[in-house]
Amino acid sequence: MTGVDLDRTLLALADPTRRRVVDLLRKRPQRAGDLADALSISAPRLSRHLRVLRRSGLIEDAGVEHDARVSLYRLRPERFVTLRAWLDQVEQFWTTELAAFKTHVERTRPPIDPARTSGPDRAPSTGDMPKASPARRRP
Repeated sequence: MTGVDLDRTLLALADPTRRRVVDLLRKRPQRAGDLADALSISAPRLSRHLRVLRRSGLIEDAGVEHDARVSLYRLRPERFVTLRAWLDQVEQFWTTELAAFKTHVERTRPPIDPARTSGPDRAPSTGDMPKASPARRRP
């Protein structure tokens, strides 16, 4: 996936209505009218969202065999496979970075003194308690 393709894909999915269209199409291919009804939006408004999704390559429209006037919209799985691959790369990057950070913290922090830690069965000692400041009187 090129940078431009990725930008178009992410931009298309940035809109909540378009994500809802994708969710509906995950279940099965649907006609535009059925999508508009399910989303409670007008046909012209849905048409704009479908155009963005088509241009991004996330969906395609195909005619129905018995009626050339009807289009069924369906997801294009190859675009989602490519998006998933990019997300896997990003996830791997952050997994590696966080593991390196964890190693660094564990290597550089001082050892914990067990006598100073309090557990669920140990009440804090008076040495662990902050000292109260004396109350001041107002003149």
